[in-house]
Amino acid sequence: MRQCAKVRKTAETEIKVELNIDGKGQHKINTGIKFFDHMLEQLAHHASFDLVIDVISHDKDNHHVVEDVAITLGSALSEALGDKKGITRYGEKILPMDEALVLSVVDLSGRIFSKVDAVIRDEKTSDFETVILPHFFSSFAQSALMTIHIKMLDGYDTHHIIEAIFKSFARALKIAVSIDEKNKDIIPSTKGIL
Repeated sequence: MRQCAKVRKTAETEIKVELNIDGKGQHKINTGIKFFDHMLEQLAHHASFDLVIDVISHDKDNHHVVEDVAITLGSALSEALGDKKGITRYGEKILPMDEALVLSVVDLSGRIFSKVDAVIRDEKTSDFETVILPHFFSSFAQSALMTIHIKMLDGYDTHHIIEAIFKSFARALKIAVSIDEKNKDIIPSTKGIL
């Protein structure tokens, strides 16, 4: 089973993550940020990951919560993938949500890069500060050891854009972590390591 449980404790937060890559999208998420919970639920559902996230925020700073969840979740993903033998490695998805249209492309290469190219006009949606969005994916990429490209192709509603981002990212990730049955004993790199 490709699964991992991680705990991260700092002076700012305590994060507990349980991840099963080969799950069914079941989730129990409590970060203390309602909109962020909703986005992580979309991630679990659309990636078909079983996911439990529990957060205690000591300093009540949402920036630290989002960052530390990204670090812990990315680290859990990296550990659950192990040597990455047999994975598809690359994944991409263009996904609409009403007027919003988003492209996400990922590579579980071991090389760290993240770019979120999206025009988000509102400073907040619900209780989520939108300025934190690129930082979530940057922190996730660093701890998951992966490359992430996200590009907004269309849209104007902040909620729709961010939700399309999380859903398209989840669908791209689902493809990337899937097992290539023809090459299930091979690490998908000419270097022999990811």
